Amino acid sequence: MLGKIGGVILVAALALPFAPALAEKAVPENKQQIQLSYAPIVRETSPAVVNVYAERQTTQNQMGLFADPFFRRFFGNNGSLGAPRSRAQNSLGSGVIVDPRGIVVTNNHVIEGATDIRVVLADKREFEAKLMLADPRTDLAVLKISAGEEDLPALTFGDSDELDVGDLVLAIGNPFGVGQTVTSGIVSALARTQLGISDYQFFIQTDAAINPGNSGGALVDMKGQLIGINTAIYSRSGGSIGIGFAIPANMVRTVVLSAEQGGKVQRPWLGAELQDVTAEIAESLGFARPEGALIVALHKQSPLVKAGLKRGDVVLAYDGKPVENAKELDYRVATSRIGTSAIIEFQRGGNRSETRLALISPPETMERDETLISGNNPFSGMVVANLSPAVAEELGLSSNTNGVVAAEIRNGPARRFFRKGDIILEVNGVTAENVDVLTEAINSSDGYWEFAVNRAGRVLRMQLGG
Repeated sequence: MLGKIGGVILVAALALPFAPALAEKAVPENKQQIQLSYAPIVRETSPAVVNVYAERQTTQNQMGLFADPFFRRFFGNNGSLGAPRSRAQNSLGSGVIVDPRGIVVTNNHVIEGATDIRVVLADKREFEAKLMLADPRTDLAVLKISAGEEDLPALTFGDSDELDVGDLVLAIGNPFGVGQTVTSGIVSALARTQLGISDYQFFIQTDAAINPGNSGGALVDMKGQLIGINTAIYSRSGGSIGIGFAIPANMVRTVVLSAEQGGKVQRPWLGAELQDVTAEIAESLGFARPEGALIVALHKQSPLVKAGLKRGDVVLAYDGKPVENAKELDYRVATSRIGTSAIIEFQRGGNRSETRLALISPPETMERDETLISGNNPFSGMVVANLSPAVAEELGLSSNTNGVVAAEIRNGPARRFFRKGDIILEVNGVTAENVDVLTEAINSSDGYWEFAVNRAGRVLRMQLGG
């Protein structure tokens, strides 16, 4: 299974001084040749690795379902309901200072829903942290702490695209809350996808020991630069078995820059549905092997359309970097900047061509009209919005999706029936074309609701009341 982990730093090992003498074996002649050590890199990087403590307040009704006023309309109020219970939940992860001014990167799942966040430095000093940006789609969060005029120890970003399988790395973090710990390993694989950890599946795999409590830690190269944020492990027992995953630094840098520029992540928009080129597809296209991202659908305003691409084209390279699958193209675009351009290499009908792609933000093709539904109905507590490419991009939905979407789920009956990103298809036989039509259908109900939603491609139907 995939298990989330807490903050760890993967730090690159020192270059070994005896590398030129690999052809000859000899007995070490001095103390320096015997005492090879990672200590210089650890001393340089470990002060920038921190512990992140997050506290959440959760409220539970003692009678659960029947404590909801909406359900009491149908089931009645049998006696007094128990008072809500408030419980504090604490989580521990790690983080990395990436700016001397006190900017800290960690995993979003470490601080998600937290009411109080504290950061503890390697020297035991403790600071309250302010959340600058939370990005669930990459599972990254950016925090801010203040140490007055003092510059804090920080790691600089390296280029994660320059990593090679076999590069030595170190992991520094706080596994199981035992205190700062260092482990060593190598880069086991690059561009790992299909892990189900975040929307952008493009991970560095390492065999450096990573355990629960390390989420939000860092991967550092042989220059002492940050090349990744550790996010997950593959484990059947919950402990490390030598398969850990880190978010590449180039993606982390993009999220940090967004936080510094206003706290909202803005990524370039492709406006396309992509598919991996399988062995069968490769054979039908005359490819020597499966590679590239096949375009299966395009939004009419997609920049790919303006660049001359069509449905059925296969994207093979992005700015000179090979594209092996659809997730890799998504990653390459997501780590680029809006307002710039990139060279796309693609194949159509046996001919390989290239074109320049303008990187644009997703358009707002219609007004969002965000509305909070209230009242005695199953939608109460849900914020709905009209779908546009911009809204779809924020929620990780297809660009060609239309209608009304659950943009946010707050308190109320909606929490029992809906999830963020659900597309409301119809209510009591009325097609939910936009927010106005949906709210009118809800308000016109006489206490009976029959509705359908599209959740991740599955249509779910439900009936309530009568």
